[in-house]
Amino acid sequence: MARNNVTVLAIVAIFCLGSLFMLANPLNLGAYDPPSQHGGVSHIVMFQFKDTASADAIAEANRQMIALKDTCIDPITRKPYIRSMTGGRDNSIEGLQNGVSYAFVVKFDSLEKRDYYVKVDPSHQAFLQVAGSVIEKAIVVDFADGLF
Repeated sequence: MARNNVTVLAIVAIFCLGSLFMLANPLNLGAYDPPSQHGGVSHIVMFQFKDTASADAIAEANRQMIALKDTCIDPITRKPYIRSMTGGRDNSIEGLQNGVSYAFVVKFDSLEKRDYYVKVDPSHQAFLQVAGSVIEKAIVVDFADGLF
């Protein structure tokens, strides 16, 4: 009989510890956004700045674009959701830029995260408003990584 009591106590203890862990680290099951089957989504953004844009205004727009990696916050997890972002000034020797002088590659884990970024994210929307005053043309190309 004592052995059964120890087993029951062990099961109860495991259940209690598991419950405490779940309270401290919620699963956010409703917020689960599985990675894309093909490794995510690449969002390529290229800018041609207006001839009237100052060097300082261009530098500030580029700084704000890169900062989106940290300022775009998932509304449920309250954590940044952009997997990675990189960018820089064009240095191609091919001469095929057609006025584009800066490019950025933004990586998302899923189409849903990319869609939230493009359509809803308040930080991205604010960036678009500010940068729109100095950008002549933006080119955006997205693709699911590895899907041809």
